[in-house]
Amino acid sequence: MQDIYPSRHAAEPEMLPRQDPVVYSEWTEEAPVSKAQAEQFERDGYLVLEDIFSDDEVKFLQRAAGNLLSDPAALNPETIISEPQSKEIRSIFEIHRQSDIMERLASDSRLAEVARFLLGDEVYIHQSRLNYKPGFKGKEFYWHSDFETWHVEDGMPRMRALSMSVLLAENTPHNGPLMLIPGSHHSYLTCIGETPDNHYLSSLKKQEYGVPDEDSLAELAHRHGIVAPTGKPGTVILFDCNLMHGSNGNITPFPRANAFMVYNAVSNRLQKPFGVEKPRPWFLGHRGVPEPLSVRHGAFGEAVPA
Repeated sequence: MQDIYPSRHAAEPEMLPRQDPVVYSEWTEEAPVSKAQAEQFERDGYLVLEDIFSDDEVKFLQRAAGNLLSDPAALNPETIISEPQSKEIRSIFEIHRQSDIMERLASDSRLAEVARFLLGDEVYIHQSRLNYKPGFKGKEFYWHSDFETWHVEDGMPRMRALSMSVLLAENTPHNGPLMLIPGSHHSYLTCIGETPDNHYLSSLKKQEYGVPDEDSLAELAHRHGIVAPTGKPGTVILFDCNLMHGSNGNITPFPRANAFMVYNAVSNRLQKPFGVEKPRPWFLGHRGVPEPLSVRHGAFGEAVPA
């Protein structure tokens, strides 16, 4: 397959034009988002959905996340990533396979129908994770485009995926909220530096390859600005796979926890990686023939098995 988004090959970074749509469906009154929301996602590359879950549902999800964090021995150890210089949990991957509650969340119509509309296809979960930024010790996630890594190291062919971050703790301006550069998804910023073997072992703690250069980041930030959406538990922040984003460290006593679901179009299944010989392991990107999500409707709660 031709590589239309080459990266980590040249000695200098490039700002290449995006060659894929952002919103793949034509908006109608039956769409799961308003026309203004569809236009904002096209323009800015992100949306914030508020009050789509009840208070009881949010509390249920918080308990589920707490159970995952409190009993790491019950999880597949490969899926647990610790902070760079401590044993504090930074991320738990493949949560939709390790928790029935997180699987139910991933397939919920309030999320999955939005993904299907924006991507114009049936969808599946490319990756899921619980991101936890503990008080005082939570480290930053440096600026990056998810697609650049998913393309180079996983083999995702086109920009036809998006992430949804479900806030499970209050995200404030102070405890390391997600930061976005709105509009940056319209350009593909290539990175420099050959990717080492088994790069994921270090990059999930602190990424040093596949990160954008400072001059290009400054250009994007001056051109588009930086936003940091915040919100109460249950708020959903969704953003395009190529949107530049990151977050600061958390030096407050208030932990931050978010459930991340990455939806990919079934027509955009992973191929051979475009920049490395060996793809990253199974818990970082679903390989093989994807099975479309069976979308679930209605509220969830105690009836969902733990």
